[in-house]
Amino acid sequence: MTQLLEKALIEVYKLPPEKQDTIAALILEELDDEGRWDAAFSESHDKLAKLALKVRTDIKAGRIKKMGIDEL
Repeated sequence: MTQLLEKALIEVYKLPPEKQDTIAALILEELDDEGRWDAAFSESHDKLAKLALKVRTDIKAGRIKKMGIDEL
């Protein structure tokens, strides 16, 4: 455990049980959300690599037109 996490937990232990539960729920929600993001990114890696390859191919073939923000 890191020193910062240990310091945070020491402060949480001082709180009433209801507030401890609230903080615990927030931490668990954040960890769950982080897991979903990790899964989404790991599942999209191949799709993004294929898309990047297509864009590079289109650029080399001259099928890409440079545009400014006002031309979109």
